[in-house]
Amino acid sequence: MGGNNFNSRGRSNSVEVNRTPIELTDENYVDHAKKVIDNLVNSRDKLLTTSKIRKLLAMISDMYTKAKRLKSDVLDSEWISKIQYFKMHTIYEAGREPSVKKFVEEAQLIDQLDKINKDRKKLILFCHYMEALVAYRKFSNVRDE
Repeated sequence: MGGNNFNSRGRSNSVEVNRTPIELTDENYVDHAKKVIDNLVNSRDKLLTTSKIRKLLAMISDMYTKAKRLKSDVLDSEWISKIQYFKMHTIYEAGREPSVKKFVEEAQLIDQLDKINKDRKKLILFCHYMEALVAYRKFSNVRDE
């Protein structure tokens, strides 16, 4: 008993949850962020602190600034490496803190990172989604514990 069960893609199988996959667009990412935070606020689980979510945003904000200045719409291997590093860091933080894990799963952050592939526009959209998640977490007015 005890250990984590992971499927072939490195995702936890410990809790079976039927979530509709989030398909982010420029028109809906704010609505998806609101739904994610509303679901977390309405659950009985401890909500992640604003400092935890802002820590993840801080990592992505530098990438966003640099991605906005890129001339090419195709990300090179250096960019893919940066995205992979952020993904690894996100998974690490989720493993350390149950509230972060719940947030990462509810927001489908790993799936969203995988969808970026080499597309600069998808990276920028992901960054906007992260900003919206932080904004709604702050707006939720649930006190950090």
